Amino acid sequence: MEKIEHKLIPVNGLQMHVAELGEGPLVLFIHGFPELWYSWRHQMTFVAARGYHAVAPDMRGYGETTGAPLEDPSKFTIMHLVGDLIALLDAVAPNEEKVFVVGHDWGANVAWHLAMYRPDRVRALVNLSVPFTPRNPAMNPVESFQKLYGDDHYICRFQEPGDIEAEFKKVGTKEVLKNMLSFREPAPMLFPKGKGFTYSTDRAPWLTEHDLEYYVSRFENSGFTGGVNYYRALSLNWELNAPWSGAGITVPTKFITGEFDLVYHIPGTKDFIHGGGFKKFVPLLEDVVVLEGAAHFVNEERQDEINDLIYAFIKQF
Repeated sequence: MEKIEHKLIPVNGLQMHVAELGEGPLVLFIHGFPELWYSWRHQMTFVAARGYHAVAPDMRGYGETTGAPLEDPSKFTIMHLVGDLIALLDAVAPNEEKVFVVGHDWGANVAWHLAMYRPDRVRALVNLSVPFTPRNPAMNPVESFQKLYGDDHYICRFQEPGDIEAEFKKVGTKEVLKNMLSFREPAPMLFPKGKGFTYSTDRAPWLTEHDLEYYVSRFENSGFTGGVNYYRALSLNWELNAPWSGAGITVPTKFITGEFDLVYHIPGTKDFIHGGGFKKFVPLLEDVVVLEGAAHFVNEERQDEINDLIYAFIKQF
């Protein structure tokens, strides 16, 4: 297998760091929080060996992608994120009208919106961990999580600029990443103010020391503000998405999650996924896979199964 190549590509006012491997139909991999292009290394090599062009960027505010104004969360809306990817596709695949898209965590949320805003660019979609959530006209997402879990919920704690970054600095980048990437409880992640992590976990078996050090080196350089700004823009996203109230996803889709994924255990989510609501808004949903014993970072923890599931789906198109 040839070595993954790395490029800096000017897109949408950024210098976007992009990892690429292989030739053929393009598969765009979109990472979540607190991740990087690196989270998709196993899937990239797998699909590239089977005749695909794997592309995985460091998203706006992450890793080696530069140019985003970190001091302004309003520059991290879902429209900015989708806009970055449209510009990236124009740069790396100018002759491909539609591409395959694979997303995890925040990357799944971006992928849902990419498919909703620009279905003309998506051949098929595989999303992990975060299901499509129709817009609630009555309440924005931050208010919803506060109502469900209180002020200590991580999404609520992430809202005040500089606050969680100061706590993360006290804890240390390595400890923050080890705890977050190894978290495998179905319960919500909480950060009581001034107390740091209320739990401590051993490094997950899939997260080697080498892998952890890779993440640490990048986040020590970039900081956490870029990724946290995605959460700070949630309320603005809710306002901007008003024209898409009631809209859904009209591209062929596969959804994968883990039995112990914290998102899967948000009240009402299982009923929505399995009770017909998900299929109503994603009518071309081909399959929902719940991997027994797996947690949130399912693409890393169960890489072989995820590779097979992605390939089995995209090779149909």
